[in-house]
Amino acid sequence: MKGLAGKVVLVTGATSGIGQAIAVRFATEGAHVAINYRNDPAKAEGTQAQIDDICSQVKSCGGRDFPVEADVSEEQDIVRMVQEVIDEFGRLDILINNAGIQLEKESHRVEIDDFDKVIQVNLRGAYLCAREAIQQFLKQENKGIIINVSSVHEIIPRPTYLSYSISKGGMGNLTKTLALEYARRGIRVNGIAPGATITAINEDWIHDPEKREKVASNIPLGRAGTPEEMAAAAAFLCSDEASYITGQTLYIDGGLTLYPSFENPSLEA
Repeated sequence: MKGLAGKVVLVTGATSGIGQAIAVRFATEGAHVAINYRNDPAKAEGTQAQIDDICSQVKSCGGRDFPVEADVSEEQDIVRMVQEVIDEFGRLDILINNAGIQLEKESHRVEIDDFDKVIQVNLRGAYLCAREAIQQFLKQENKGIIINVSSVHEIIPRPTYLSYSISKGGMGNLTKTLALEYARRGIRVNGIAPGATITAINEDWIHDPEKREKVASNIPLGRAGTPEEMAAAAAFLCSDEASYITGQTLYIDGGLTLYPSFENPSLEA
């Protein structure tokens, strides 16, 4: 896509799923990719293998790779991460706020620490990454672009995932507010909202044929999406071909947000 070659892209939560697919897609477009990961001692070996794999793919596309460790729930980690990317590449062109977690529990049983953790990663972390990126964008001649990876649950309630739904609803407003505030300063901010996607975070239904069929039955196109489809949308929104788009959330959901229970015209409201 036009305008992505040579750009410096920071992808948070880039070691798996949609984040990994985005990192690889931008590399295929000729971008240099900073690959954020979190240092989890319990998963150190697996994480390193993922990093090595992504870096190899980025290099094979001719781009520069730069693994950068940071926990996006920690402000100082974020400040350091963005500065390290700037020190390495001399600038930052695109931020992909992808890092996210979810916890399932009945809403009246959620512990406040668990609630806070989801908000800290998904929403507070996204804001802090955006804050640091915008500070850098304003110093550059070529401003910058932010993509917030949200979810269909930005607008669809999700019982037993209260903090996740709240965080994604907040991310939708974060996208619109930043887009409006910085549009006249040359900064574009958009979001992508994946529907059901075949990633590790959805393992509870991906490997269960009955559950997977039930998920697919609620999607007008009849199937779950792939990380690569989400990455393609992110690449488009960051390209010159989307230069007149800001403040929008693109729902990539196979029609899930089209109220599929009303697909049959004989149903009465």
